[in-house]
Amino acid sequence: MSGVEPESITLRINGRKQRVAAGPTTSLLSILRGQLNLTGAKEACGQGECGACTVLLDGKAVYSCLLFALQAQGREITTVEGLSTDGSLHPVQQAFIDEDALQCGFCIPGQVVSAVALLRENPAPTLADIKEALTGNICRCCAYPHIFNAVQTAAARLREPKHNA
Repeated sequence: MSGVEPESITLRINGRKQRVAAGPTTSLLSILRGQLNLTGAKEACGQGECGACTVLLDGKAVYSCLLFALQAQGREITTVEGLSTDGSLHPVQQAFIDEDALQCGFCIPGQVVSAVALLRENPAPTLADIKEALTGNICRCCAYPHIFNAVQTAAARLREPKHNA
């Protein structure tokens, strides 16, 4: 018996509609990486335990390895690639660079996306808030102090008047 044939679906990713082929068990992560060459979200554990594949779904951080592509139809998906605007990095991305929160870089896209979700919901998080929001994102290099500093720096920058205009 053969498997179910993939169907053509439309996903809204980083503000653009994308036609992709997805079967009933095709993960959003496999679509992003395999069909759309959006490789910021990383494939690591495949079980929603490391956060390397984190993307925003309607503004909320989700693990794309656990989400079926069919579940994402009609919803807004934002990857780390979609955070920059007009060639300028998102303030969270820039803060990660400025605070040297990169180390090997493997986990950073997921960390950045989770931080963006946090700061949209809580523009003035405490260190405890940041730690809780990023608890699902593992950094094997143990760059946590730099990552937490980067989120605090980004939060402060986003609260500046030029970002609230």
